Amino acid sequence: MNNKRLFDCLDHQLKNFPKQDMLAAKENGHWVSYSTESVVNTANQFSAGLLELGVSGHGFTPEGSDKIAILSNNRPEWVFTDLAAQQIGAILIPIYPTTNPLELEFILNDTATKYVFVSSKDLYDKVKDVMAKVPSVTNIYSFDKLDGVPHWSEITKLASENSIIKVEALKKEIPDSHLATIIYTSGTTGIPKGVMLRHSNIYNNVLYSKKSFPFEDAPDTRVLSFLPLNHIFEKTCTYIYLFSGISIYYAESLETIGDNLKEIKPNGFTTVPRLLEKVFEKIMLAGSHLTGFKRSLFFWAVGLAEKYDNIKPGGLWYHMQLAIANKLIFQRWREALGGNISFIITGGAACQIKLLRIFNAAKIPVFEGYGPTENSPVISVNRMEKGGTKFGTVGPPIEGVQVRLAEDGEIQVTGPCVMAGYYKKPDITAETIVDGWLLTGDIGVFEDGKFLKIIDRKKELFKTSGGKYVAPQPIENKLIESPFIEQVIVVGSERKFVGALIVPSVATLKEWMREKEIAFTTIEDALHHPKVLELYRQLVESFNTFFNHVEQIKKFELLPREWSVISGELTPKLSLKRKVIMEKFKDAVERIYAE
Repeated sequence: MNNKRLFDCLDHQLKNFPKQDMLAAKENGHWVSYSTESVVNTANQFSAGLLELGVSGHGFTPEGSDKIAILSNNRPEWVFTDLAAQQIGAILIPIYPTTNPLELEFILNDTATKYVFVSSKDLYDKVKDVMAKVPSVTNIYSFDKLDGVPHWSEITKLASENSIIKVEALKKEIPDSHLATIIYTSGTTGIPKGVMLRHSNIYNNVLYSKKSFPFEDAPDTRVLSFLPLNHIFEKTCTYIYLFSGISIYYAESLETIGDNLKEIKPNGFTTVPRLLEKVFEKIMLAGSHLTGFKRSLFFWAVGLAEKYDNIKPGGLWYHMQLAIANKLIFQRWREALGGNISFIITGGAACQIKLLRIFNAAKIPVFEGYGPTENSPVISVNRMEKGGTKFGTVGPPIEGVQVRLAEDGEIQVTGPCVMAGYYKKPDITAETIVDGWLLTGDIGVFEDGKFLKIIDRKKELFKTSGGKYVAPQPIENKLIESPFIEQVIVVGSERKFVGALIVPSVATLKEWMREKEIAFTTIEDALHHPKVLELYRQLVESFNTFFNHVEQIKKFELLPREWSVISGELTPKLSLKRKVIMEKFKDAVERIYAE
């Protein structure tokens, strides 16, 4: 691993651990594998075909290099396109498939994108609809075979012997300081910002993460990939896998993850806390349907797991009970995940401590990490090694990066992983990178002198009308530990007290109403039922005991519909768009503060 361009993973794997299933995906109902050799050949032909189309790095500068955009689900063709663009110095612009047309138009124009690759008819139509307003786009290619739409493989057929030779020459010229990608952060407000990441930025993050976690070279290991490759978390992990010889299998969709896990029996995967919460909710719902001794045994095991602590020993009796719970109950959980999971890495938002305790007690190791796109992204991660994990923290900083806390607690980082800057935004870049230090905008503390704990976003701290500061995320993270609460946002900026908008878990609530013999007609009617309202009052009161007086929720509103990316309340990585929610549900907020 002496080279520092991402596409060097191809030669590295071909030389050290060539394999038959470098990448794999379901095609027409069957898993199809792509060997290292075939991926290398495909990437080279793809690069050569792009050269024939006139795509080039033009001096390897952010402004001069041609841009290639991609809107697609995770699949081998995504990686083919990424590698093909890199090898000739073009810059990849990954765009979330859920990006709205206005943002799509902005990104394509901002980057003067030359070619766009899409996975499906829906995404082709989305790009086609904005084409008239994006003069730089020459053509759109599809990964699926669509009538009247050029297929991506047509580009590989353009490759000539001369262009293949030229690709090999270009690979040697591309400096590691050249941009590999510009990733537009979805953000919760404002115009998207393009984060410019060099090959060296992402490569060093790959290298440091491999050393720190650690990821050993493991050609017999496989992972399931389903987090969007448009996000730097999954992209960096992809290159960790490729440089480590780990096979990558792509889930068909979020809905098929459970089936795909059982089919390929992976050793690990990356995820966001929201998906882990969904898995746990399904497990608990299934448990609630048990009866008699089986039900008692299930909830006994879960209660035991909730007390698990990887640092403080629970004693011989506790571990004897946990061993029984693992054999009788948790073994089935592990089997549902394929039976081979040795790591799950979660990031992008805070993970409930309760879930971390339960999954780790069940011998399903979950490791929480942290890092923004602007740092390529990993800043810290909990470790596999003994003593390297503390629940409720995002772990120690990885090797190769320096982390400090400002006077106000803001996490700041420096090192070779820090971005080159925001594309065409030198003023915002200067505000974000000061004397080489990236100002993350996150507030944190160090526990035990080494474990980084995230308190909240600096911008999301708010002050009540009484002048007291409140950090909403810890309150929200605590509330969603309840199986009755699907989503929550804490409000109260410049108000007399703290309130909350709560989206109930419909499945759990319906089950509770059935047990209480309360008729369920619609969710809207249910949320006005006196006994349901009392249930949630008691829940909120029980959680208030964890917080000081000024942080306690005095009033709340129940909302009938779950927030989503499609309806606009969540970012693609499932973070709350606070300003959007506050605007959409301002009437509900006003009811909280009505006299």
